[in-house]
Amino acid sequence: MKLVTAIIKPFKLDEVREALSAIGVQGITVTEVKGFGRQKGHTELYRGAEYVVDFLPKVKIEAAVKTEILEQVIEAIEKSASTGKIGDGKIFVFDLEQAIRIRTGESGGDAL
Repeated sequence: MKLVTAIIKPFKLDEVREALSAIGVQGITVTEVKGFGRQKGHTELYRGAEYVVDFLPKVKIEAAVKTEILEQVIEAIEKSASTGKIGDGKIFVFDLEQAIRIRTGESGGDAL
């Protein structure tokens, strides 16, 4: 099992969710986060005063998936989250040792 974590632009969330649902990912966790990479933030104007926004709003998606569909999951996120511009985000993949469904006690791939 793998834990896939993706940091994406907020307006791409619905597209990514639909793409993951289409390939059989049954559940995801979504967190609103802030951060920056190569974008380094940007400058905005508010009531005539200029100020720097260091951290940009992003969305973090986490999904526990079976190893067999990992490549499909990565491809679905890449295609649906891409705008072709800087700041599209990143995908991280972690090994997931154990998953347990609290309600039923199922573990491993059955818990997903």
